[in-house]
Amino acid sequence: MTDRHDAPSRKPQLSFWQIWNMCFGFLGIQFGFALQNANVSRIFQTLGAAIDDIPMLWIAAPLTGLIVQPIVGYLSDRTWSPSLGRRRPYFLIGAVLASLALLAMPNAPFLWIAAGLLWVLDASINISMEPFRAFVGDQLPPRQRPTGYAMQSFFIGVGSVVASALPYVLAHYGVANTAMPGEVPDTVRYAFYAGGAVLLLSVGWTVLSTREYPPEQLAEYDEAPPAPPHPPRDRVRCLLLGAAWVTVGAILAVAISMAALDRQLYVLAGMIAAFGLAQCLRGVVGEDSGFASVMDDLHGMPPTMLRLAVVQFFSWFALFAMWIYTTPAVTQLHYHSSDTASAAYNDGANWVGVLFAAYNGFAALAAVAIPWMARRWGLRWSHLVNVCLGGAGLISIALIRDPQWLLLSMLGVGFAWASILSLPYALLSDSLPAAKMGVYMGIFNFFIVIPQLVAASLLGFLLKTFFHGEPVWALVIGGASLVVSGLCVLRVREPGA
Repeated sequence: MTDRHDAPSRKPQLSFWQIWNMCFGFLGIQFGFALQNANVSRIFQTLGAAIDDIPMLWIAAPLTGLIVQPIVGYLSDRTWSPSLGRRRPYFLIGAVLASLALLAMPNAPFLWIAAGLLWVLDASINISMEPFRAFVGDQLPPRQRPTGYAMQSFFIGVGSVVASALPYVLAHYGVANTAMPGEVPDTVRYAFYAGGAVLLLSVGWTVLSTREYPPEQLAEYDEAPPAPPHPPRDRVRCLLLGAAWVTVGAILAVAISMAALDRQLYVLAGMIAAFGLAQCLRGVVGEDSGFASVMDDLHGMPPTMLRLAVVQFFSWFALFAMWIYTTPAVTQLHYHSSDTASAAYNDGANWVGVLFAAYNGFAALAAVAIPWMARRWGLRWSHLVNVCLGGAGLISIALIRDPQWLLLSMLGVGFAWASILSLPYALLSDSLPAAKMGVYMGIFNFFIVIPQLVAASLLGFLLKTFFHGEPVWALVIGGASLVVSGLCVLRVREPGA
C-alpha cells in the first residue's frame, strides 16, 4: 500500500519568499493589535474609567473573538472565489474594517463610544486573523508548518515593536504626550492613524502576492487523517444538558448577588449560562445547519486539540492579565502615579509601550530560534522552556524597582509570546483535515477567548479581595499561569509520535 506522505499528490514545499509573502499581512494585523493592547487601558483611563472597571471594558475583545472566529472559519472553509481564493476575501474585509476603527478610536469623545469601538476593532482584526492561521495549514506541507507559524511570529514581533513604541518615539520628536483631561494625547492619536495605514497596506500585499489551492486540489494534498463523521446527537440529551448548565449559571449569578460579590463575577456566571443556551439551541436546530456543524465539531474535536485547549487556557489567561494590568502596574509601582493627566503617568504609559515593543522585538528574534529549538528538543519541550521564561519575566516585574530593568523581564515574555503564537499551532495543524482546517482553527480560538473572559471576571475580584487592589499582583498570577501551561504541554502528543 502506498504511504500517503510518499504519494504523487504530496503538497509541494514553498520557497522562503513565498512563505514571506503569505505571512506578511500579519505585520499589519499585529500592528493594530499591539496598538490596542498597549493603549486601550490608557484610553479608557483617560476617558474616566476606574482601574476596577477596566477588565469589564476589555471584555469586548475576547467576546468578539469567541463569536467571530468560528463563524469566519466555518465560512472560509466553504468559500471559493476565482480571483481571491478561499481565505483572502476575509483578510481584505477585516483589514478595511479594522483600519477604519483604528482611525476612529483615539477620537472617541466618551468612554462608552471607546468601548464600542473596541468591539468593532477586535471583531475586524479577528475576521482577518483567523483565516491567516488556516492559511498556513492550507498552503504548507506538515514539515514546513513550524516555519510558517514562526514566520507569522516574526512579523507579529516586528509589527508590534514599531506599534508599541510609536507613542514613545513620537513624544521624543516633539509630538504632544499630554492633553487636557478627558482627551487622548496626540502621540496616541497619530500612532493609531499610522496603524490603520500599515494594516491595510500589509494585508493588501499578501492578498495580491499569494495564490491559493482550489478546494479539489487541496483535498488531494490533504495528509491529515480524515475527520470521522459525527454520529447524530441526541436532541433530548442536548436540551437536558443545556438546561443543567443554564441552571448552574443562574444559581451562581444569584449567589453572587446575595453575597454582594464583585459584579465582574457575573461574566463567569454568564459564560456558563451561555454555554447551556448553546447546547439547548443545538438540540433545536436541524442537523444540516452551520451552527449544528460547529457545535458537533466542538463536541468531537481531536484528542490533540483537547489537550492543547488546556495549554492555551493557562497561556492566554496570563497574556490577558499582562495586557490589562501592565500600564496601571508600571505607572503605579515604578512611576508612582495614577493620575492620567500627570506627566509621570503618561511617561510611565509610554514606557509600557516601549516594554511591549521590547517583548515583541525579542519575540521576533525568538521566532528565528524556535524552528532550531523544535528540531533539537521537539515542539513540546521547546514550548515548556519558552513559557517558563515568560512566567519568570512577568513575576520579576513585582521585584524590580528600576523601570529600565523591566526590559530584562520582557526578554522572557518575548520568548513565551513567540512560542504561544507558533508551537501550539504546529502541534495542532498536523492533526486537522484540510476540509475543516478553518472551522477547527476557529474552535481552537475558544480556548484563547475563554481564559480571557475568565481573567476579566476573576482578576478584579482577586486583586480587591486578596491583594489590596495592587495591579502588579495580576502580573504575578499571570506568570504562575504561564508555568502551568508549560507543564500541561507535556501531555500533548508530538506529531509523528
